[in-house]
Amino acid sequence: MKKSYILRMGFLVGFFLFQFVSAQDYQKLAQSGFQFLSVVSDARGASMAEAMTSLRIGSSSLFFNPAGMAEMDQFMDVALSHNSWIADITHYTASLAINPWQGRYGVIGFSIQSVDYGDFLGTTVNHNNELGYDDTGIFSVTAMAAGLGYAKRLSDKFSVGGQIRLIEQDLGQSEIAVIEAGDTSQTTVSNKLSPLIFDFGTQFKTGIKSLVFGMSVRNFSKEVKYAREGFQAPLVFTIGISMNVFDLFSALPYNQSMMVSIDGSHHRDHPEQIKIGMDYKLLDALSLRVGYISNNDENDFSFGCGFSGSGLSKYTGLKIDYSYTPFGVFDNVQRWTIGYSW
Repeated sequence: MKKSYILRMGFLVGFFLFQFVSAQDYQKLAQSGFQFLSVVSDARGASMAEAMTSLRIGSSSLFFNPAGMAEMDQFMDVALSHNSWIADITHYTASLAINPWQGRYGVIGFSIQSVDYGDFLGTTVNHNNELGYDDTGIFSVTAMAAGLGYAKRLSDKFSVGGQIRLIEQDLGQSEIAVIEAGDTSQTTVSNKLSPLIFDFGTQFKTGIKSLVFGMSVRNFSKEVKYAREGFQAPLVFTIGISMNVFDLFSALPYNQSMMVSIDGSHHRDHPEQIKIGMDYKLLDALSLRVGYISNNDENDFSFGCGFSGSGLSKYTGLKIDYSYTPFGVFDNVQRWTIGYSW
C-alpha cells in the first residue's frame, strides 16, 4: 500500500512537470502587478534556482513554502538578506521563526520584504511647452510586504503552513484626464494600494530515504486597481520534489550530502518553468550550489556557496550564504544572506 501510494504521488508529480514543459508556447504577459513579490532575495534559494518548495529551511521557508518551518528543531531562527537587483534596485528581506513549544503546537513566523527603487524625476504633460511636459520634481516609489505565518506537523510525515501578508505599494501621485459634459480637466490621484495576500503549502516525507514532496500556492489575492486597470498579485502554483541523492549509496568518506531539488511552477503572468537546484555540503559546514531555471530570458543559471557554523559546533548557529546570477544584458545579480538559529 505504501509503495503504491508513493508511485501514485511520483506519477502525479511527473504528470504536472510534463504539462509545465508542454505548455511553454502559451504566452502570459503583463497580467499581474506587485512584481517585487516575484523577486527572490534569499541567497541559498537564488543559487538553487528557487527550487525550495520541498526543502525545510527554517524562517526562510516563508518566502517559498511556509510548511517548511514545521520541521524546525531550534527555538528560534532569523535570516536577513540583501539583493543587488538589476537597474540599481535593491531588495531587502528579513524573516523570523519561533518554535516555543518544540513543534507541539506549531511554529510561528514573521517576514518583511522591502524595495529601494531610488529616486525618479516626475513630469506632467504640457502641450503649451515646447518640450511637451513640465518637471514636477523628484519623487520616490516604495513597496513592502509584512507577513505573519504558521506551520505545523500534522503527523511525522505531513506538514502544512500558511502566511498572510499586508502589501503596500506607493507609486506616487499622477494627473489623469477627466471628461465631464464635454469638458476635459485634470485631476490628481494617489497611486497607493494596501491589499492582503495569502500563501499556503504542504510537505510530505515519503519515508523512502530523504525523499520529500512539496506543494505551495503563493501570492493569492483579490483584484485591485490604481486609476483604471485592475490586476492581481503574481499568483504562482508550485509542486516540488527533493532528496539527498547520497542516501542511495553506501557509507561515504567524511560527512557529505548532495541535495537535489526540482520544482515545477505555474505562473499567472508568464510561461511555466522547471527549476532545478543542487546543494553539495561537506562536513555540514561548507556548501557549493548551482541552479537552472527554464524559460527565462536572461537569468537561467545561478551559482552560490554557503557556510554553516553548525558543522563546527552544535552550539554555533551562524549561517552565511552568497549567490551569483549572470543576468545577460543586466550584467549580474548578487545576493547575501546571514542567519542565526539557536
